Amino acid sequence: MTNPTEAVIAATGILSAAAVTAAEVAALDEAGLLRLQAAVSAHRRAIDTFAGLAAGEIAHRSRRDLGYAGLAQSNGFRSAEDFIQSVSGTTKAEAGKLVHVGSMMLAAAAPTDDDPPAWSAPLAAALSRGGASLDAIESILRGLGEPDAAVTPPQLQAAAERLLADLDNLDADQLYRRARALRNELDEQGIARREKQRRDMRYLRVARRPDGLVAGSFLLDQEDGALFLSAIDTALSPRRGGPRFVDAAAKARAAALLADPRTNDQLAVDTLMTMVRLAIDADSGTIFGSRRPAVRVIVTEDSIRQRGSGALEGMPDPVAFGTVERYLCDTGTLGILFDDEGKGINVGRERRLFTDHQRTGQSVRDGGCIYLNCLRPPGECEAHHINQWHRDTGRTDLADGVLLCRFHHMLLHNNGWEIRRTGAQYWLVPPRAVDPQQQPILLVSKTPAVKQLVDRGLDRTQELVDA
Repeated sequence: MTNPTEAVIAATGILSAAAVTAAEVAALDEAGLLRLQAAVSAHRRAIDTFAGLAAGEIAHRSRRDLGYAGLAQSNGFRSAEDFIQSVSGTTKAEAGKLVHVGSMMLAAAAPTDDDPPAWSAPLAAALSRGGASLDAIESILRGLGEPDAAVTPPQLQAAAERLLADLDNLDADQLYRRARALRNELDEQGIARREKQRRDMRYLRVARRPDGLVAGSFLLDQEDGALFLSAIDTALSPRRGGPRFVDAAAKARAAALLADPRTNDQLAVDTLMTMVRLAIDADSGTIFGSRRPAVRVIVTEDSIRQRGSGALEGMPDPVAFGTVERYLCDTGTLGILFDDEGKGINVGRERRLFTDHQRTGQSVRDGGCIYLNCLRPPGECEAHHINQWHRDTGRTDLADGVLLCRFHHMLLHNNGWEIRRTGAQYWLVPPRAVDPQQQPILLVSKTPAVKQLVDRGLDRTQELVDA
């Protein structure tokens, strides 16, 4: 039997002997640099497996029923996480991640006679064979949660296997969001309960420091967080690559903000304090603030009819129908027509610029910058004509415009990338310098409801082809 301690020590010695300098790395060509990064990632995944197993065993030997005889406790620490943090010099969050994943691996590797194999066995196997990083597995575990009365272990195992099949295409953050979406699909009735749980987690802590400055931290639920982010994004939009302004007054305000000597962090805190002062100074009997920051609740007609869930734009988890109803009562609705494939309304070529209604439709349809893996929200995006206005006699139709953040918008125009549309699908086409075959890459909406519309349309198309 291999001694894991000796195996890690031997591997460390080999890596130490192969130490390279910064100059040697700088001398690598692009292919060599990518090979180095891939090799380092593979080694990190292997080390993650050892680290997780060790942390899981430390947690097992420090379990509460052992009391002061536990491994961590006997070494003067309250918990396995505190012990691992001290030994490894890592953060408390990283130590907790190691314990979480390591405990899962041990449970999956050694089921008891009374219990069936753990639903997370495929995740443990993927980590053990080096096919997944610890961050990826931990994201899936957090996103899927634990079995309960509504979601069975076999259902969670099937969801885990679906996520593992997408490991090469999704990073850890994307895996977490996809896992949350799968959990919500399995237990739609639990959406309201989970929404309340997240709201119960909110807090605001402030304290005066010895130097007189006031410091603090906060945690907001999705609804309040969306409102707060919208307010800050509105204030900082020109600096964050928001829409290009046509109105002269808007241009002047944007120019003034860009020339402002304050940093973004200073502008953000000044925006917050301005809102606080406005609230304090307002007459208690006066309704003020006729224009609120834009927080959109996205809900389909089917969901309204069936009292299903909705979603706050830019937020990963759905909200219960009670939240949807409250927003509908307070703000009314804005109808945005999508056909069964997910395509939107048109206005023709008479207008050069997309209308506000179309921009809203694009925001809902794309959920932000539609570029691969980009998480910029709609407020930081520009409308891009798929068929360029001058070059291709492009039309200002909702379906022929997509949202791109400033960086990716400039990338398309300056580096030869293009976006093409087939029906409701959008494809990113790289320049020949990047991919000589120019293989199109599917772009996916960040809005779950629209993505489901497109997926259903594709499923129906495939059924017709199969028939």
